[in-house]
Amino acid sequence: MPDAHHSADIKERIVSAAPVEDDSSFELKLRPQRLAEFIGQNKIKENLAVAIEAAKSRGEALDHILLYGPPGLGKTTLAAIVANELGVYFQPTAAPLLQIKGDLTAILTNIRDKQVLFVDEIHRMQPALEEILYPALEDYKLDIIIGQGPAARTHTLDIKPFTFIGATTRAGLVSAPLRSRFGIVLRLEFYTHEDLRVIIDRSAEILGVEINDEGARELASRSRGTPRIANRLLRRVRDYAQVRGAGKIDLPTAQAALQMLEVDRHGFDEVDRKLLLTIIEKYQGGPVGVNTLAAALAEEPDAIEEIYEPFLIQIGFMNRTPRGRVATQLAYEHFGITPNRKQASLF
Repeated sequence: MPDAHHSADIKERIVSAAPVEDDSSFELKLRPQRLAEFIGQNKIKENLAVAIEAAKSRGEALDHILLYGPPGLGKTTLAAIVANELGVYFQPTAAPLLQIKGDLTAILTNIRDKQVLFVDEIHRMQPALEEILYPALEDYKLDIIIGQGPAARTHTLDIKPFTFIGATTRAGLVSAPLRSRFGIVLRLEFYTHEDLRVIIDRSAEILGVEINDEGARELASRSRGTPRIANRLLRRVRDYAQVRGAGKIDLPTAQAALQMLEVDRHGFDEVDRKLLLTIIEKYQGGPVGVNTLAAALAEEPDAIEEIYEPFLIQIGFMNRTPRGRVATQLAYEHFGITPNRKQASLF
């Protein structure tokens, strides 16, 4: 999830994987409740199913879990599913909301037996709060300082066993001591077109939208491997189908709607095209540093690293090198631009 100070453009980008205001009510309706309903991420589901079964048979709290990967792939959904499968209370929060020690202490002292405490954007947890968290994660103990100055003394409270699930888009920014406290570390991957097609079919059924196989495949192929974007495109294309089409999403309707929304066959929008063309035209294909790129696009470096880049790198349009970002041959071909000799030698 990007910082609040990121430019308003991200919020309005239809293909941004970051959550936007009107997503939440729809997402709640579309979120699977059980592991069996969760589509894709098969390795993760298998790992979680085994760990959940083992914890239930021992009557213990499940090991702490770190979920990481680009936004919009289902980290929050999976955390809620773990709580459902365990039959325990689910408490979600986000690291930026925990500002002072008292915020975290209040949550930890009120923890219910074996519950799931889910903290999003765990890489933004303040170091002082991490210190409080360590004994809670390791020994289910909480050190509280009573009084001030020389008279201050530490009082240790026992807290109920619980499962801590942290989620992050930037695993590299999670401190080593915090990372070492997670028994289960799972990485979410971008989804295949086929998995996204199944997700779109399921969402369409829940929303009462008529969509055929070709229409669903077209949406899936432009959803950037991300369920959140697939569901958002489905909603926007549904509106188009009701107003301009016969209310049903077929291939021509999907293509016409996506053309109007300016989402191309790779799922790129204006911002992606601008990002790649900036590297190719302004910086001769790169390498160019992320801060320079951010300045050229009037964008936050964080937004480029968390939201735009992962997908462009995944599908081979851009590379990260020690010296900066580089546009690949695929990017040149996409725009019909012929690389010069120097650029071609980089491929």
